[in-house]
Amino acid sequence: MSLFSAQLHPGRALGFLVLGASLHDVLTRLKAEPQRFPKMELMYPPDDPIHGQIVVVLPTNGIRLRFDGPEQRLRLIEVLNFTKNHIFLKPANDKERDLVRPSSTTSYDGDASAGPTFRHIYQRFLGPTYDGEYLPDSETYVLSYPGVAFSFPMRRQDYSPTKDVVSLLSANAVPTSMAVFSGDSWAHARETMWTEVLPSVKAFAPTAKGKDLCPDEVSLVKIHGGGKLQLFRKWTNNSFWITLGETTPQQLVAELGPPDAIYRKNDQRMYIHKLRAHSNTTNNRPNVNDLKRGDDLTDTDLSSHPPSDEYDDSSSNDGSNSEAIDDDPDGLSEECFYNYFYLGFDVLVSTPTLPSPPPPGQESHTPDSSNPSSPPVKLTSPDRLVATKVILHGNVPGSYPFNRHRRIRWEISYLPGPTPANSETPFPQIEERLRERWKSAYPSDGELKQQRGMVLNRGWGDSPGSSCEFLGGWEESVGGVRNGDDVGVNGGRLTGMMTTTLFGFPGLVFEVMRGGWVSAVTVF
Repeated sequence: MSLFSAQLHPGRALGFLVLGASLHDVLTRLKAEPQRFPKMELMYPPDDPIHGQIVVVLPTNGIRLRFDGPEQRLRLIEVLNFTKNHIFLKPANDKERDLVRPSSTTSYDGDASAGPTFRHIYQRFLGPTYDGEYLPDSETYVLSYPGVAFSFPMRRQDYSPTKDVVSLLSANAVPTSMAVFSGDSWAHARETMWTEVLPSVKAFAPTAKGKDLCPDEVSLVKIHGGGKLQLFRKWTNNSFWITLGETTPQQLVAELGPPDAIYRKNDQRMYIHKLRAHSNTTNNRPNVNDLKRGDDLTDTDLSSHPPSDEYDDSSSNDGSNSEAIDDDPDGLSEECFYNYFYLGFDVLVSTPTLPSPPPPGQESHTPDSSNPSSPPVKLTSPDRLVATKVILHGNVPGSYPFNRHRRIRWEISYLPGPTPANSETPFPQIEERLRERWKSAYPSDGELKQQRGMVLNRGWGDSPGSSCEFLGGWEESVGGVRNGDDVGVNGGRLTGMMTTTLFGFPGLVFEVMRGGWVSAVTVF
């Protein structure tokens, strides 16, 4: 196996590993090169996979990557073994500088003595810098440059603020690790590392080739009720709207670009629930059966199908399905999902249907900021195809469809409270606030509380999607770990669950993991 070779860009990147890149993007790239990255270990706090750090370790390459939980952005790149990689620097108008001296031995199983020395880093690789920082708890001296730092072991009795540390380390000191971060120094970066807004990955010139034609990614989706969603662009003040029952495939492509894949929806397993819901819906008032309509509940499952013969990587101009299904009594062959894996959501395109009603007290439509007088949805062309549902994916570590999509953050704008109800809020808190918001739409509190969760087991053989497609396919194993796997989760033990519970409210369906974390939400 050849060494991992990468150019160091202090404060921005190590090769293709760019600070600010999403967990989904990084894992997809790593998994695409199994010869180069044969082993991966994914670690996260199982009791709080939403807020805790997500750590990806590449033991064969001596690299550790740290991501924040809420946004799943790469915040810190660490080199833990200099003998398993080749790192170089290419300053302007200067020849390439290697981090490890050419005379050093870089064998795969070499020890730390084969790494760079303090003198080489200080004189030949990056040059002089300010005094470093001593961390007594870890007995480490950190030599810091803007965007990159090196850690050297140093005992407490050997360090003193009055000593010349440069002279002390200049003999043959070898760093134990290197960190690439955003900030002027390691001391300042630690304070804001996990919360600061990192610059756009597209703005990083070495990896931006061809990306200038792609729209800026969506960072937040605000759910306004009544079939209205507002999508905010990352790194800009721009937003655009998706109006269910009205937004066309052409408008989706114009705003979001072409989908990564198209899935033709023809699953009939939940047809019995669909018939029951239709038979019980007799007026415009939200019906308790509408809260758990079977076809809406399971769309979160259907949209995450793995690539198969039913997938189409290209679509016609109107997004329609050119292949008719003769035995489809309801014309479901026209329905298809626009899968935006790299944006974090799917859009169901089908013939127009009225979206769910807005919450009590809210107008029947949410005005577009660019067109305040926009009218409510009108189904003027029943034969055309429009967006009718949007499925927002949480990409929660341990969930069955993990890393199928990038994590997309969302917020329910019509729920009052001191803090927003969003993708980081445990579902029991969201459920309580939704019940309070919708209780006036029902004759009694008991009718709203009659709803029960629908259990969905994704571990069965015919269940679509794979929670670990990019991390080893544990769904084929017994007990969560497949024999011979080169990938481990939390030290080789899969702590996620194959069973989730679906809860429905007017216009919303939540897929909830054990522990109350929302894996996906469907807006219809």
